Amino acid sequence: MLTAIIDYDSGNLHSAEKAFQRMAAEAGAGEVIVTSKPEDVARADRIVLPGDGAFPACRRALFAVDGVAQAMEEAVLEKGRPFMGICIGMQMLATAGHEYEKVPGLNWIGGDVVEIEPHDPAMKVPHMGWNDLVIDRPHAVLDGIETGDHAYFVHSYHFRVADPAHLLAHCDYGEAVTAIVGRDNIVGTQFHPEKSQSAGLRLIENFLTWAP
Repeated sequence: MLTAIIDYDSGNLHSAEKAFQRMAAEAGAGEVIVTSKPEDVARADRIVLPGDGAFPACRRALFAVDGVAQAMEEAVLEKGRPFMGICIGMQMLATAGHEYEKVPGLNWIGGDVVEIEPHDPAMKVPHMGWNDLVIDRPHAVLDGIETGDHAYFVHSYHFRVADPAHLLAHCDYGEAVTAIVGRDNIVGTQFHPEKSQSAGLRLIENFLTWAP
């Protein structure tokens, strides 16, 4: 069993790598590697796409790594391998992002990445720090995770899904802010599970043992 965390020079992957390796060891879920090689992505049993920064820069960086986006698409869409996007990696699942400019996403889950607009002007953007999850619908990766569990967020834009069935969890930040999306063999978290203590580690473990 191999989990590949894709490295495309869009964020520090050290903490994610350590968290996934720790939970893979505890769950007996095999090897976890960080890679920018399409052949590793193609042979992986599970794929993780992290991302920090701005949507347009991350999207361009991913497609600039020769063969990786194509290998990821074949593994996830054609072979049904479990996939997790984290932060901007989750946002890139959308149809389009609207950060600075309109940029096409992967369009694996319909919707748009738009700026957070709290109703209370005293609530500042970016949305940064701990917030409570609100579970909208059950999912295997949420086993053992409940409404009120904490997750760590750092972002100014969020994924507004086209189909409410694809919204697994949100949080309240002056409006309903998307926290987790999913469909079929694909899930994504706006927060950083590797920085979200017990709830985040449980979600990682669930993903590593998930059989969609």
